[in-house]
Amino acid sequence: MSTVDHPNEIKSVSAAENPGAGIDYERFLDCVHCGLCTASCPTYVELGNENDSPRGRIYLMRSVTDGRLDLTPEVRRHLELCLDCRACETACPSGVQYGKLIEPFRVAMEMQTPGAKKTEDWFHRWILFGLFPHPEKLRKSLVPARIAQALYLDKLVVNTGLWKLLPSRLGRLVTMLPKLKKTPPALPHVLPAKGNRRARVALFTGCVADVMFRETHWATARVLQENGCEVLVNHSQKCCGAIHLHAGSEEPARELADANIEALAGNDVDAVIVNVAGCGSMLKDYGHHWQDEKQKKREQFAAKVRDVSEFLDELGLVPPTGELNVTATYHDACHLAHAQKIREQPRNLLAKIPGLKLVELPESDLCCGAAGTYNLTEPEMAGRLSQRKMKNIVSTGARVVVTANTGCLMQIACEARMQGLVLKIVHPIELLDLSYRGEPLVF
Repeated sequence: MSTVDHPNEIKSVSAAENPGAGIDYERFLDCVHCGLCTASCPTYVELGNENDSPRGRIYLMRSVTDGRLDLTPEVRRHLELCLDCRACETACPSGVQYGKLIEPFRVAMEMQTPGAKKTEDWFHRWILFGLFPHPEKLRKSLVPARIAQALYLDKLVVNTGLWKLLPSRLGRLVTMLPKLKKTPPALPHVLPAKGNRRARVALFTGCVADVMFRETHWATARVLQENGCEVLVNHSQKCCGAIHLHAGSEEPARELADANIEALAGNDVDAVIVNVAGCGSMLKDYGHHWQDEKQKKREQFAAKVRDVSEFLDELGLVPPTGELNVTATYHDACHLAHAQKIREQPRNLLAKIPGLKLVELPESDLCCGAAGTYNLTEPEMAGRLSQRKMKNIVSTGARVVVTANTGCLMQIACEARMQGLVLKIVHPIELLDLSYRGEPLVF
C-alpha cells in the first residue's frame, strides 16, 4: 500500500493541536488494511490513488494522531475529498466505523486550523450556512430564479455554457437548481389517520427539502395517513445540522440538533419519520456526535428516528391499487444504503405498486456525487461521479429514476438536463402516493 510519505519517529503533539485526540483510538485499529473497501470507494474508483481510499485515509488520520505525519495541505486535501458516503462501511468485513473516524477528525481539523478557516469563506458564510439551513430566507432568495425560469433564462445559461463563466461553486449551484414548482401550502400541525390508528408519528421536514420538495412531504404525509398513521408536524423544527457538521462547523450543528429534539421528541410519538436519507442519517447519529450532559436525551431521540420506507416496511404496507405502468430503476442513496443499512425496504414498497417494473441499476450504491453539499464544494469530482451514474442509468432503459434523497434527486436531474435526457426523477414515496390516489405519473 502506497501512502503519503511520513517519518518513522513519533512526534509529541498536544491534544489541542491533534485532530484525532478526541477519537477512540481502538476505532483506528479496527481497520486491518485488507483493501476490500477500495472497490466501493467513489474517489478511489475514479482516481486510483491509495491516499483517496478509505484504508489510505484511515492510515493518514492515524499517522497524524500518532504524530508520525504532519497535517500538511496534501494530507488535508486527501481527507477533504472524501464524500463521507460510507460505502466502505458496507464493504468492510471488520466492522470499521469509518464515519465515526472521518467526521470528528474533519471537524477537529477545521477547528484547529490556524488563520482563516475553510468554513469562513463567502460560499460557506452566505450560501451553505447563511441560506440553506433557513427555509424562509431560501424561499425568498429563489424569487429571481423563478422569474428567470419563467423567461427561460435558466435554459439559456445552461445551454450556452454561460454558467462556466461563474465561480465554480456558484456555477454548479446554478445548474443544480431544479424546475421550481408552485409551492404547496405548509403542512398542518396534525393530519389524522385513515381508518384505525396504527401509529402516531412526527414528520421531519428539514430545510432545503421543505423549500424544494415540499410536495414530497405532502406525499409522505398522505401515504402515512393511508397506512393508519396520525402525522404531527411541528413548524419550530430546524435544519438537521448535517450541512454544518460535514463542513466542520460543530457548534451550530449541536444547537440545531438540540432544537430539533425539543420540537420533535414530545407528544408521545411512536417514531420520528424522515424522507431524506442524509437528514435521517444525521438525526440517527445525534447520540454519538457530542458527549455532554444532553447525550442521553439525544440517544433516546435518535432511537425513534425512522426512514419512511423503513417504518412502512416494518408496519406492514397497506397495498396500493392504482396502476403505474412504467419502467423504473432505483438508485441507493449513500446515507440510506450505507449509513442506515436500508436497502430492501424501498424496493419492497415499490414492488407492491401494480404495473411498476423495477430494473436493477448497475453500481446502484456507488455515490452519484451529491453527498450533501459535496457537489457544490467539490464540483469536479461530483461531476465525474454524476456522469458515471448517468451512464449506468441510461444502460437500464428506464425512463423513471427513483431515489430517496433530495441531494441525489437534484444531482441526477441536473446531469440529465446537462446531457439533454428526458427522465423522471422521483422519490419512492411519490410513486406510492400516486398509486394510492389512482393518478398517472406525468413526465
